[in-house]
Amino acid sequence: MTDGAGEDRPAADGGPPSGAGKKAGRGRRVILWRHGQTLWNVERRFQGTTDVGLTETGVGQARRAARLLASLQPDAIVASDLQRAANTAGELSALTGLDVTYDEGLRETYAGVWQGLTHEEIIARHGDQYAAWKRGEPVRRGGGELETEVADRAAPVVLRHADKLPDDGTLVVVSHGGTIRTTIGRLLGLESQHWESLGGLSNCCWSVLGEGARGWRLLEHNAGTLPEPVLGDDD
Repeated sequence: MTDGAGEDRPAADGGPPSGAGKKAGRGRRVILWRHGQTLWNVERRFQGTTDVGLTETGVGQARRAARLLASLQPDAIVASDLQRAANTAGELSALTGLDVTYDEGLRETYAGVWQGLTHEEIIARHGDQYAAWKRGEPVRRGGGELETEVADRAAPVVLRHADKLPDDGTLVVVSHGGTIRTTIGRLLGLESQHWESLGGLSNCCWSVLGEGARGWRLLEHNAGTLPEPVLGDDD
């Protein structure tokens, strides 16, 4: 179902948005880019919606990655409004001259009382909840959002901006590891209990979705170098 603004609505059962494949063949590409390193990343603290800035290393990561991504000549940049993503996006904006559109729908998962805790503290205090989440059960980590709720808010943002691209256009989405994973899962039509099978993204690495005849396809995952064409029988 598509509303008056042309936005594709996610399916109620957690499958792909109903309009995800309606314009197959336009050759659009979406690059989902995780932000650079933060101090809480180094300390293995759950950040969630806490607004933590980049470290000096993180700024360097963003600048290096931006040089690579700029060579792909993106048509648009959209980013989470949290500073670690916004500042990462700013490095690409500076090289390409493209304005960044900020959208709070691309923020990281809100995780309530988990936010600010280290990985070890989460396991010690909320071990059962953590184990259930890892098994793929719907869990409000720390009393926060379900993963499907994150996808409900983030995937439409990506689709809305992708829909504005020209044929063969490229959109760069600057966001957070958990949000990117759930968004990829939703756009690929994976059932939510299988989203964990998508491995995490390293700081300032990205995944690439390309538009195929049957909808979105995962072309690259956790990449830190430029995408290479697929030469083979599966092309």
